[in-house]
Amino acid sequence: MVRISRLGLALMLVVTLTFGAVAGTVINSSLLRVQGQDSADQQSVLLQNLYKQINPSVVSIDVRLPADAANLDLLPTNPDDENAPLVRAAGSGFVYDDQGHIVTNAHVVENARRITVNFADGTSIEGKTVGSDVDADLAVVQIDASKITLPRALTLADSDKLEVGQRAIAIGNPFNNPGTMTQGIVSALGRSLFGRQIGTSQFRIPQVIQTDAAINPGNSGGPLLNANGEVIGVNTAIWSQVRQSSGVGYAVPSNIIRYVADAIIATGKAEHSYLGISGSSMTVEINEEMGLDPKFKGVLIQQVSPRTPASEAGLKAGTKKITIDDIDVTVGGDVIVGIDDLTITKFDDLLGYLFVKTKPGQTVTLKVYRKGETIEVPVTLVARPDTIAE
Repeated sequence: MVRISRLGLALMLVVTLTFGAVAGTVINSSLLRVQGQDSADQQSVLLQNLYKQINPSVVSIDVRLPADAANLDLLPTNPDDENAPLVRAAGSGFVYDDQGHIVTNAHVVENARRITVNFADGTSIEGKTVGSDVDADLAVVQIDASKITLPRALTLADSDKLEVGQRAIAIGNPFNNPGTMTQGIVSALGRSLFGRQIGTSQFRIPQVIQTDAAINPGNSGGPLLNANGEVIGVNTAIWSQVRQSSGVGYAVPSNIIRYVADAIIATGKAEHSYLGISGSSMTVEINEEMGLDPKFKGVLIQQVSPRTPASEAGLKAGTKKITIDDIDVTVGGDVIVGIDDLTITKFDDLLGYLFVKTKPGQTVTLKVYRKGETIEVPVTLVARPDTIAE
């Protein structure tokens, strides 16, 4: 019979408890590592499944463009065509409906003499442009759906519900490499891009999504997706000094895609509301010059074009020119602080509302700050013109 003293028993208990704690730590750490690996694998499986479901509906678009076409600078081209009258360039797109409509960028098919739509299964078919909207940089291409087994149309998400930090996945044809998938996050919302210019007036594309998912020449026109495989935007542009991804890419949001694509399919074109002003967001310097609170927000009207909805509604432009940081600003005019039920704090608020929430012929109510009081001004909008009276 073995006898154990109280001291010996106590020492054994300490050793046992210590070993148990160490072993527990080792076991728990192992479990954590396995769980972490499982979690990583689950994310991989999610992306793999999403790719299998979505990639068949994403297309590469080959176009033949004149050698002097301006949009050649925006697309990857075939170096063998350097001295040819027609140059082969490439972009991306996706199946929009079961009628053979493909959504892409306007700058992908602009000036195209020939369009070929290529599917992931190797099928190629000729396409033709139904219509383009340069103000949103979107276009719809039609293929004969009766000649192929058309993959399913992709679903558009509600881009108004996007939040910074959400997963963003791009599938497209960068540098003429079809079926390429990249991922990142929604980096920012509410950006705007330069669009069509008429004279001294520069239109902008509003509510643009910024993402760090790698986007390169050739991704143009392809979908930006959420984790559910829904289209949140069409990849349109990158900010880069070297013509390749710098982690700052831009996509036209799905709610603009829906409006523009449906309008083009129905009528061959999409129209956008036009107010007829040039203006800027209020700043501390402008507020000081106009004797306003430094925190005052709104859109200062600097110029009202003649024979426009703004001029007919009696909106007032500024009368005093000043220079702020070497930029000429005309102050003293009306300040738009609201439209319908929306409070306006910056110019992009106004542009985004007009672009997405209104149509030509619609009457909106502007809330305007003028000479110390806020008044309501009804304005009936028209379509953006091709020329603007200065």
